[in-house]
Order: sequence, then C-alpha cells, then structure tokens
Amino acid sequence: MKLLARIHVTLKPAVNDPQGLAIAGGLHQLGFSGVEGVRAGRYLEVCLEATDRGAAERAVTEMCQRLLVNPVIERYRFELAEPAEVDR
Repeated sequence: MKLLARIHVTLKPAVNDPQGLAIAGGLHQLGFSGVEGVRAGRYLEVCLEATDRGAAERAVTEMCQRLLVNPVIERYRFELAEPAEVDR
C-alpha cells in the first residue's frame, strides 16, 4: 500500500530557537504586536510503500530516529495519509 507520511519536526521546549526569535522580531516590526513567541521547525513529506499501516508507522519512526531528527534537541510527530489523500 502507498502512503504519505507528513512529518513535523520541532525543537524541544528547553532548546533556544534563534530562528523563531528572528521571525517573532520581524512580525513585531510588521505590526503584529500580539505575537508572543514563535518556534520554527521543519515539515517533511515522505511517500512510501508498505505492507500495512503498522509497517509504515514503524518505518517512519525508524527514519526519524536514524536520520531525520536529532533526538537530543528535537521532537517529532507524524501522520499517515490514505492513498486517496496522496495528491501526487
């Protein structure tokens, strides 16, 4: 079965986020004074073939743990899209 993994990677709360601070500063300069903070992250889409949903979840978890995420400073979450939702 073909699936699309939508992976969100963000810094852990205790990790300093200079990119987020710069974005927040820029938003303030543009007049968005209500912005209290910004945390920057990454979004990845991985198309994969798997025998079932469980196998796909295990594969994506391993991808994140072995390459896509630095577990010391980052955390991740993902969702799998059904084949009908894959717009490729």
